[in-house]
Amino acid sequence: MGYGLLKGKRGIIFGALNEQSIAWKAAERCHEEGAAMVLSNTEVALRMGTLSALAEQTGSPVVAADATSFEDLTRVFEEGQRLLGGKIDFVLHSIGMSPNVRKNIPYEALNYGYLSKTLDISAVSFHKMLSAAHRTDALAPWASVVALTYIAAEKATIGYNDMADAKALLQSIARSFGLIYGKEKKVRINTVSQSPTMTTAGSGVSGMTRLLRVAEEMSPLGNADAEECAGYIVTLFSDLTRKVTMQNLYHDGGFSSTGMTLEALDMFDKVCD
Repeated sequence: MGYGLLKGKRGIIFGALNEQSIAWKAAERCHEEGAAMVLSNTEVALRMGTLSALAEQTGSPVVAADATSFEDLTRVFEEGQRLLGGKIDFVLHSIGMSPNVRKNIPYEALNYGYLSKTLDISAVSFHKMLSAAHRTDALAPWASVVALTYIAAEKATIGYNDMADAKALLQSIARSFGLIYGKEKKVRINTVSQSPTMTTAGSGVSGMTRLLRVAEEMSPLGNADAEECAGYIVTLFSDLTRKVTMQNLYHDGGFSSTGMTLEALDMFDKVCD
């Protein structure tokens, strides 16, 4: 059931790959709330994934782009305005990949060429995206930009590897651009720190199944899934959160504020016995 929260708004969603993707769920919810969108991902992702089905479901055009290419991102914002008939009201950055994680290279022995790719794809792409939007004057006043992050950016987390470094950079970029955009055009830029989620990217993290189980026990409300995250993103795209910017917002069932729970203690006791 929609509430019309995004009625008449235009957006661009980067990173939807398949039905597991948070970006996919967000696109469905944005459509349900009355928004018109452009969907974007790489040519390879378009061939590997099922984005055409989402495009048909939501009536959204697809513009292929490499998120590490400033030229490609510029084209997305120019095409997006043309296809949607006006300036952009919301943008979702849901992009992340680490060759070191994929190849199971431990943090203490990182391949630095791979690290550069991790940072470029997972964080610098956000800078390029915001810079491209700025240079093309693509964002409408009071537009909202959201990027997905994870608590490993702030707290050491086994298995998250160099993606933690990328997410820390991502959050810094959001704050820096948030100050610039807020002063100039009243545009909001925030990051959402989501519960561990079994997306295509998340499944590559070492020990993801155990991480999910522990986070579930440590979260008073339990883990937030991709669909619930999509609902939260919609509120940040809506006019109800006009004065929220430069924040890292936790959507994790309370995990980030919890020291220890009885359930987690019981779990640890069983392991130690």
